[in-house]
Amino acid sequence: MPNSLKRFEHITRNAHRFSQREELPEVQLHPFDRRNIHPLFPPKVKRLFDDGHYAQATFEAFKFVDKKIQHHSKLHESGFKLMMAAFDEAKPLVQLTAVKESSEIDEQKGFRFLFAGGVLAIRNPRGHEVDIRDDPDTCLDHLAFASLLIRRLEQSDFD
Repeated sequence: MPNSLKRFEHITRNAHRFSQREELPEVQLHPFDRRNIHPLFPPKVKRLFDDGHYAQATFEAFKFVDKKIQHHSKLHESGFKLMMAAFDEAKPLVQLTAVKESSEIDEQKGFRFLFAGGVLAIRNPRGHEVDIRDDPDTCLDHLAFASLLIRRLEQSDFD
């Protein structure tokens, strides 16, 4: 029994070696990586963000979305008019769904308004106003939304 007691004492005195977690250095991810911002955005979007020009970074990302839709729709419009024409569920130039079932028509229509709304509510104020100041989180929210739009295009075989 004394031998068992000594083994128990040895185990208890050394248990801290196994129960204490080794401190690992914290990996610092860029906010774009933490928020999964789409990598296709032009490099200047990230540079503007890193330099604290959040409203301008948002504006540039949405200009990129606009240019993508111009390219795929072959239209020369921009902004709201472009989005409404390109995603028209009756005759879509950028077709995200088969547009046959009512749910597919609804999805096409919904994305039409998401794209158009992003231009009206997010891009346009940053392109026309001079004193818009966004904070990093607001910018990241806008960039995440623009990323969603680009990813939805990609899911529909638009690159």
